[in-house]
Amino acid sequence: MELNSITPKQGTTRARKRVGRGNGSGLGTYAGRGRGGQGQRKSRYKSGGFEGGQTSILSRLPKLKGFKNPNKVVYQVVNVSDLDVFKDGEEVNAETLAAKKLVRKASAPIKILGNGKITKKVKLKVQKVSASAKDKVIAAGGSVL
Repeated sequence: MELNSITPKQGTTRARKRVGRGNGSGLGTYAGRGRGGQGQRKSRYKSGGFEGGQTSILSRLPKLKGFKNPNKVVYQVVNVSDLDVFKDGEEVNAETLAAKKLVRKASAPIKILGNGKITKKVKLKVQKVSASAKDKVIAAGGSVL
């Protein structure tokens, strides 16, 4: 076997399309370009965003102002008034809040806000607690860990 005798397997390659070589070839006369117009010309291909002279979508849409911070932390918020569903002395964490359907995901960070009143003594164990929420929980006899 020699390198110059190696050929691809039968049926794996296809012959090059020879356009404009007479009507008998099936690609004569217009050579697969159609009958006139921009597509018939030598330099027919325009840029990806070209829309036939119409103002392109790239020009019509405004540029975004500013930027999106990839490190932004979005907290799930729970108000102090929502914590009254727990029993006295019960620990409030991500799993218990998710079980009571007060937050969607136990894996996402949670922040307790001080809107409303609380009457139960609960032990808060979450990522963030606002100052007013902390005061209300401690005033009710609870604790913030």
